[in-house]
Amino acid sequence: MRSPVPHRSRRPHALVRACAAVLAVTGVLALSACGGSGGGPASAEAAEKAKVSVNPGDGAKDVEPGKRIAVTAKGGELTEVTVTDDKGTRIGGSLSDGGTAWKSSSRIAPGATYTVRTEARNEGGAQSSSKATFSTTAATDANVNKVTLSPGAEGATVGVGQPVSITFDHPVTDKAAVERQLKVSATPGTEGSWGWVKNHDGRDRADWRPKEYWKSGTKVALKANLSGVNSGGGRFFAKNYDVSFTIGKSQIAKVDVQAKKLTLIRDGETVRTLPVSAGRPANATWNGTMVLLAKEGTIRMNSETVGLGDAYDKMVDYSMKLSHSGTYAHAAPWNAGKFGVVNDSSGCVGLSTSDAAWLYEQLNVGDVFEISGSTEDTIATGNGFGDWNPSWSQWQGMSALK
Repeated sequence: MRSPVPHRSRRPHALVRACAAVLAVTGVLALSACGGSGGGPASAEAAEKAKVSVNPGDGAKDVEPGKRIAVTAKGGELTEVTVTDDKGTRIGGSLSDGGTAWKSSSRIAPGATYTVRTEARNEGGAQSSSKATFSTTAATDANVNKVTLSPGAEGATVGVGQPVSITFDHPVTDKAAVERQLKVSATPGTEGSWGWVKNHDGRDRADWRPKEYWKSGTKVALKANLSGVNSGGGRFFAKNYDVSFTIGKSQIAKVDVQAKKLTLIRDGETVRTLPVSAGRPANATWNGTMVLLAKEGTIRMNSETVGLGDAYDKMVDYSMKLSHSGTYAHAAPWNAGKFGVVNDSSGCVGLSTSDAAWLYEQLNVGDVFEISGSTEDTIATGNGFGDWNPSWSQWQGMSALK
């Protein structure tokens, strides 16, 4: 609502003023209310003071990513600032300094065009509008860092061992700056921590795991507000990432290598015990905790792809992936007569075809395999999800914000 114009006494030689034009000068928008005839010195004074500046400026091109958008007002105050990118996504921000300054909460990303719309009120109470548009440098493979999320499917239901995992296409040199933009929320509330690991292929990876296995039914959400954040090496993130998922029933497959058996425990109750044949001494199965990465069904397994020469090359049914280096639980009919008797695989957990089919139907991605009794070390943290093998204090120490 406009404030009433103060009363002015008539003067015989009053000047007639027209509406002042909006002047745009490198990101500075001079705003004025329409004065009309009879507008006196008060109108001129209001026009001179009602100015809004946008940085980066209106019409700017090839602006470097990573900056925050700043808007300031002189001779008045900002009443509303709306910023959207070319995809229609609104960019949040906050006012300060008594309404004379606004700054975006996130940074500008590569390959984007931003439109800044403002409403301002001058000292005389008149409202004015302005608009500024600018664009950043184009997004290319040379300046963008992309990520892979796990779980990646929105609304997925996963097992109690599933971490929240973000794998980066390119190195992250300022891990603390990135980690500050990663938020995990859970209902019911769950204590957890980020930890930085090297993925099996050498890429940087940030995982969030609870102190203990998730409780069944927990709702989990990740908000990665990475758009415009500098990951180092001249690369920026071009978008934010969000995903939510639900924790299903608790299922733990306990594999006793010495006893050559696998026991499935669901919600604390033993469901079934199956005979297995694990890795022979020369190719012992990894000890420790692994998480089911994927149910891959029938796949070709070739020993040459995992550095074991020409030991095998065959189609394998009911394949349940446990590591990136080739560890699976699967049907192994060629080992008939060895299940529960002798460990004679190349490192996988082998079962009869019928038992493998049954287990395959029971398990979900994110369910846990706890391997004990092997002569092998625990699996590397980044080889699949070996996140549960470090102690809780060790895991907390792997955060960049420790």
